[in-house]
Amino acid sequence: MNLDFKKIDCCFSPYLYPVYADTESIVVVIDVFRATSAICVAFHYGADKIIPVATVEEAMEYKKQGMLAGAERNAIKLDGFDFGNSPYDYMGNHVKGKTIALTTTNGTQAIEAARGAYKVVVGSFLNLDVLCDWLVKQNRDILLLCSGWKNKFNLEDSLLAGAVTEKIKAKNNKYILGDGCLAIKYLFQIGKERPTKFFNYSSHKDRFAKLNLKEDIRYCLSYNMAPVVPVLEGKFLVKAAL
Repeated sequence: MNLDFKKIDCCFSPYLYPVYADTESIVVVIDVFRATSAICVAFHYGADKIIPVATVEEAMEYKKQGMLAGAERNAIKLDGFDFGNSPYDYMGNHVKGKTIALTTTNGTQAIEAARGAYKVVVGSFLNLDVLCDWLVKQNRDILLLCSGWKNKFNLEDSLLAGAVTEKIKAKNNKYILGDGCLAIKYLFQIGKERPTKFFNYSSHKDRFAKLNLKEDIRYCLSYNMAPVVPVLEGKFLVKAAL
């Protein structure tokens, strides 16, 4: 077998991550609605660093130290914090040059789970093209880690994982697809023309509708609006050089 071949696979939940984990792969954490989308937007608008934390208490400790902090649970911004996980919260000069602590229901939990990987980066539709270009240049195995919803499969993260799979395979045929990536590649081919309409099949679209998140959903399903690659270095997410 040609030793230059690389593998790309998909893990559909942080709960399953120990089954897939290794120390050689780049892990792409995906939480389309809305943590990884918000992180990309924050860096696009000039944030210096983001500290992803697992608990509200950790985020509050950073807030007490005078740092900007975001906290969300069940898609709702928590009282006492500067931000939730809406990308619109991070648009503007108020984040430029700042370090921001952030905790979310799903996305930051997935980042925490993957800390032992060779490298951890953040993926969204908003940074799709630059992310795929960057990943191919690294010449490493890739694991797409979907944050899901409370450790369960969700449609939107899998749709993005399918988009990443299709683009990377098109850019370089050296990647061997695991069964998870093969499945989501076909899923993306079904939904890619009208992803917002495709999301209407999701089991939790009604929950988002009740929370008046229609604009967030539309934006988070837009392509290449925040062309940055956030990468985890120690406890900080920073913007990778492209």
